[in-house]
Amino acid sequence: MTELDSPDVTTPGKGRRFDRGFSAVVLGAGLLVLAVLALILISTGIEALPAFQHSGLDFILGQRWAPNNPDSPLFGTLTFLYGTVVSSLVGLLIAVPISIGIALFLTELAPRWLRAPAVTIIDLLAAVPSVVFGLVGVLVIGPALVPIYQWIHSLVADVPILGSIFGPAVNGNTFATAGLILAVMVIPIITSISREVFDTVPVADKQAAYALGATRWEMIKGAVFPHSFAGLVGGAMLGLGRAMGETIAVTLVIGGSTQIVANLFASGNSMAAVIAQQWGEASGLHTNALVGIGVVLFAMTVLINYSARVIVRRAEIRMKGATA
Repeated sequence: MTELDSPDVTTPGKGRRFDRGFSAVVLGAGLLVLAVLALILISTGIEALPAFQHSGLDFILGQRWAPNNPDSPLFGTLTFLYGTVVSSLVGLLIAVPISIGIALFLTELAPRWLRAPAVTIIDLLAAVPSVVFGLVGVLVIGPALVPIYQWIHSLVADVPILGSIFGPAVNGNTFATAGLILAVMVIPIITSISREVFDTVPVADKQAAYALGATRWEMIKGAVFPHSFAGLVGGAMLGLGRAMGETIAVTLVIGGSTQIVANLFASGNSMAAVIAQQWGEASGLHTNALVGIGVVLFAMTVLINYSARVIVRRAEIRMKGATA
């Protein structure tokens, strides 16, 4: 007798009770996630409210951060927001193509005996504590990159725009170094998701592409990428959220300067990093302001994920040839 023939499952009344119980459990799980998010937002929002009332819109648009200003504390977080966005985007620009390349190699090109060890090694990167990445960055990678930064600057110094983006480097603690460390940290996440997404591509689609005379690259471009687009964007957004919220590693390598500059080889600061740097010495309104930075960071993450869902939806409609 198979499981489908079992009287415990096929009994009409019992089956309906199981269905209702299962529905209640999964509904409770979904509501629990929303409740946790709501509690986080409400509790931190209440704690940060005095700082929001004190600074108004300058809390987001202001560039001066002076908690000990003798006249009145100043809590402008635009410079930290800028540093968070720049370092995260640099990390994402480095990590996404590398992660997709690794995932394609593992799913389409690598021999079977190599796949399991390679996946294990990549997954191990995700288990390394972030403080280790930060220490390697500040002690080894940062100083080693200074000559490379100076060489790049010498190449593009006279080129408009590029000369400003790749400006002079004083030391290795820069936006670019922070982005590089973040890239290393998010590569395992994006690679793992991309590999799982590529594995869901129907074999029939790949074989159909080959039957039409497509090369391997043409098969990947015509069958794998369109089927995987939503998952790839989701993986990239998950990596971006991880990069924006990273604290210790970025604190060690970004330099701690409060400034907005186009130069990627200059020092800066990020929202998560400034919370870690100043939390121990903060009190009163200063503490409220640091919590407010966390609230803004949380809102940014939600907004980015929502925007990504809209982009994915529109792209899927366009790829399917449907009208919006």
